[in-house]
This record gives sequence, C-alpha cells and structure tokens, in this order.
Amino acid sequence: MEEIPANLIDRLAEAKEQGRLGEVAAVETALAAAGQKLQAMQEATIRTTVLSLGVPDIRRSVGRPTGSGT
Repeated sequence: MEEIPANLIDRLAEAKEQGRLGEVAAVETALAAAGQKLQAMQEATIRTTVLSLGVPDIRRSVGRPTGSGT
C-alpha cells in the first residue's frame, strides 16, 4: 500500500511538467485520500494489538451456581 503514494507523487510531477491542471487536481485528491487510508490502516493495527482479558465471572470462582434456578 505504501507504493501507491510514491506512484501518485511521480504522476503529480509529470502532470505538473506537462501543464495538465485537471490531472494535477485529481492526483492531489487521490494522494490525500491514500494518505488518509494509510493512516487509518496504521491506527487500526495499533488498536487491534490491545489484548482484552475480559471480566472474570466471580460467581464461578466462589462456587455459586450460575443458573437462575435457586
């Protein structure tokens, strides 16, 4: 995924050299979107590395029945 911004930067330079203003605007928009997507992917990776241990069931640890038939 990191290759995409590099390719877009090359396309942007080429479009600027050739004076294609419409393509410059489109590539700049695509470059911004690619950057946002990469950032979101990195943040999602950070969030998913957190380990949830859950809440212990105290009723089982003290030997009480967990059913409602008391």
